Amino acid sequence: MPGASSSPSLLLAASAAAVLAAVPASAQSVLDRTPNLSGAWTGPPGVAHFNFLHRFSVLDGPADKVRNSPTFLAAYAPVDGLLLGTRYATNSTLDPQLPNEWEPFARWSPLREADGRPVQLGIQVAWNSSASSLDGAVEAARRVGPVRLIAVARAFEDAFATGDAAVAIGGGLVLALGPVALAGDALRTLDDPAGADDVAWGVGLQLPLPYTPHTVSLQATNTNTGTLQGASLAAGDTRYGFEFTIPLTLRRYFGRRAPEGPSPARPPGAVGVDTVEVRMRGLRFEPARLEVRPGTLVRWINEDPVGHTVTFAERPWDSGLLERAGSWELVFEEEGEFDYHCVPHPFMRAVVVVRAGGDP
Repeated sequence: MPGASSSPSLLLAASAAAVLAAVPASAQSVLDRTPNLSGAWTGPPGVAHFNFLHRFSVLDGPADKVRNSPTFLAAYAPVDGLLLGTRYATNSTLDPQLPNEWEPFARWSPLREADGRPVQLGIQVAWNSSASSLDGAVEAARRVGPVRLIAVARAFEDAFATGDAAVAIGGGLVLALGPVALAGDALRTLDDPAGADDVAWGVGLQLPLPYTPHTVSLQATNTNTGTLQGASLAAGDTRYGFEFTIPLTLRRYFGRRAPEGPSPARPPGAVGVDTVEVRMRGLRFEPARLEVRPGTLVRWINEDPVGHTVTFAERPWDSGLLERAGSWELVFEEEGEFDYHCVPHPFMRAVVVVRAGGDP
């Protein structure tokens, strides 16, 4: 286990190894979580992630020195619903003698919104090198219209390097406002052994970067690092900063694209049915609301320079990643309203309404 004297090059090496195994998919979008909560995210299998969280504050004194506190995350999902990774934070405040804070972790998600479940559930186990503590967390998230609600309970074997165990509970929400989102959270450590007895909080403006799979969060918070303990400990002052999510998908640039073909949902006799097209451009589905008759074939065409998916919330229909000029088709036989979204850009949402008498 890396100690306080470990070189950051170890983290960079781990990141590079994960990147080499990456395939096209979505990053850990900040549009689905808050500054101090993960939203029970695990990511799709075979995907590597590299996130950079940077927080800073101005220290008192004649020099007015700016204190920088970065946290790096490198993680990989080897199988569906399991995320393995590590966080490395500098200028940790858990133990003044150990400013370099490592947190290798494993997170398992037995319930996922991507599978059509109403709740996302995540269970995490981690080791904090600065506190020499075995930590754990249970987190649940549920989307209600434009709001995503998150609840969390965290347990620390050695909370904040005090030698005492502790439990922290809290919650947060993300409010989607078109392509951007507002986020906030609050956590409190019960019987706080550090003696601060303060609420750890964070607020953020969550933004997608146009025509890229990256997202960025502009934050204000009173926590210092992104580990379980660091994101639960109130620092006593307000820190400002940002988080940037970086998916590196080399196969998108160097790999061979999968051949295009009809969806398995398209019946053999679908040649003569009504056909309607939905364009993916400007990080939007156009039209966002489509009304069709039963038996209509809908074709999605990606006109953006980045990959998109057509993923339905309550049905096992998924286009996979469609690169630029890629297309996918689906025939709607039954009536109803079918919501769908893009996995790399979850703010891209639309619906197909199938009813007798609808427009072809």
